[in-house]
Amino acid sequence: MTAELVRGQNHTLPQTRLEIRVSAGTPVVAGATLGDENGTVHGTEWIAHPGSPQLPGLEVSRQAAADHRLAVDLDALPASVHRVTVLLALPTGVGGPVRFGAVAAPFVAVTGLEGTEIATCTLTGLDAESAVTALELYRRQGAWKVRAVGQGYAGGLAAMLADQGLTQAAELARSIQDAVARAMARSVAPPPPRTPDGDRVGHGTGSVPSSDGRRPPAAPPTAAQQPEPLTEPTTPPPTATAGGPINYAHPRRQASAPPPPPPTAPPAEPGRPAQPVAGDATGWSMEERLYNQIWGMFEDLARTTAAYRSAVDFAESRMDQELDRTLSDPRSRIGGAGDRAREQARVKRDELTARAREVLDRDLAQLAAESAVVEPALPAAYAGWDNPVWHAYRVPMEIPMALRIGDLHLPESPGLRIPLLVRLPLERGIWIDSGRTASEAAALTDTDRLRRLAMENAVALAARLLAVYPADEFSVHVIDPAGSAAGALAPLVGSGALAGPPAAGPGGVASVLARLTRRVDLVQMAIRAGAADSLPPDLDTGEQLLIVNDFPHGFDDRAVTQLRYLADEGPSVGVHLLMVADREDAAQYGPVLDPLWRSLLRITPVADDHLADPWVGHAWTYEPLRMPPGSRVLEQVLAAVAAARRPGRS
Repeated sequence: MTAELVRGQNHTLPQTRLEIRVSAGTPVVAGATLGDENGTVHGTEWIAHPGSPQLPGLEVSRQAAADHRLAVDLDALPASVHRVTVLLALPTGVGGPVRFGAVAAPFVAVTGLEGTEIATCTLTGLDAESAVTALELYRRQGAWKVRAVGQGYAGGLAAMLADQGLTQAAELARSIQDAVARAMARSVAPPPPRTPDGDRVGHGTGSVPSSDGRRPPAAPPTAAQQPEPLTEPTTPPPTATAGGPINYAHPRRQASAPPPPPPTAPPAEPGRPAQPVAGDATGWSMEERLYNQIWGMFEDLARTTAAYRSAVDFAESRMDQELDRTLSDPRSRIGGAGDRAREQARVKRDELTARAREVLDRDLAQLAAESAVVEPALPAAYAGWDNPVWHAYRVPMEIPMALRIGDLHLPESPGLRIPLLVRLPLERGIWIDSGRTASEAAALTDTDRLRRLAMENAVALAARLLAVYPADEFSVHVIDPAGSAAGALAPLVGSGALAGPPAAGPGGVASVLARLTRRVDLVQMAIRAGAADSLPPDLDTGEQLLIVNDFPHGFDDRAVTQLRYLADEGPSVGVHLLMVADREDAAQYGPVLDPLWRSLLRITPVADDHLADPWVGHAWTYEPLRMPPGSRVLEQVLAAVAAARRPGRS
């Protein structure tokens, strides 16, 4: 049965020798790029286009045409290739259309060599774009899948190639268009027309209808409505995020491609999903493989949910259109014709929705099975507090790639939790919002309890940071001006893991801020002068974390300025900020603190859906990590950390 994909939806490929057929209604340029595990194209030799139509395992058309057939042999691709991206572009300088919005929506099908359709997609919603990423074939858990992308580029072929990491994008785009212009006389005729309801002529009646009539995507939210972005994944997103260009490369990642994971499970039978295996992703170590696998699960859940929501939206839109046509005919208002038409429209809507849910449930079951094998295999830095790995905890010899600070889930799959990982060393500070206006769950929580939960969450997060760093390479300082967090801070204070007692009162606030500000200044000067060995002997060069409770209580204007300085300049030299605060309490400072809040990653002590992914922009519900009832794992971990510290260290 053919899988009709909408933007973001994926489907497992049952075979490796394929054809990709394109019907565009007007001559278009077809090409394909080869990408590594991050989707990056490393040079022009990784691109098949009319001027260079053949690569190992890949062949594209030699000219612009209304119909194309691209040949793909996935087994013949180089081992470093993990993604094949199919590109379409309108020819330039030949007097034809200059934007996809002026032509029929292109149709793309992945077929077997005998022509049997495996998966299809219609590239709807295009307007001013003159180039589009149609679909991608990608390697996942040892099996190949196809994903409908449909990402358009108003900047044309050059912008599309540049988005895939090609430095010579503009020059290559010009050479491709020049080659196409010389061969335009050989363009073939357009494909057969479509029926009035948008279905392709000759398509089997049992297939899912084409989505030509699908309502275009909603406009992106304004800055005031946009959910906060998540931390950056290792795989670059297909669309730009509001935050601008981001370097997704891990600082410790090698420049060359990492080796593939070892074969730990037998290959899947054709037509059946591969059995999930922990660490079944590329990487130089098991830790990096698990890290990349978690982000792959996150991306898959985001995209399959986006496909489901898009399908439901299309079903509702189609029902509305059919009802409008029925009600616009006066004859349908007499007798039972109108009632029958309405019932038929609802039945069709329910059928389309049920089929979309069936696909979603299939993908969710696969992700749940993967989560079930990944979660027990996680190292301490990636594991929840209930993972048995903490009972065998030992102070590590080096820092991990990342740290788990909570879980994420979507309304369609509340039981499927994806770990939220932030890379280490921390690239930005963290703000735990203790305000009752943060979310509906916060509004229903007593103010005192909410503040206590926020501080307990801060202590648990500080303990995780202490636990994943080698001994003496991470220190925690606490500012608690009124002493209101004494109960929550008891595990840190009692274990002796703090660098010093919590600072209280204006004098304590000023002392801690002055000491950390001096550290930032000295390290920055040493780095600029290339004289790291000239730092004072009493200066702790390890990573530092400052926990601030009840901000802005106890802070004068000078202290606020120092705090902003630490938030801006501290992360680059190893000083990090963890604030527990209600933004409304700092309203007296007006907009002067807005840059501070924006620079921090906001998390909450109760469930809240304020985070957005970088692929499709879902609002994800964040859940903080909780201690199992009655567990003393926090005290045990802090005791091990304190015991490993150097004797006499303050």
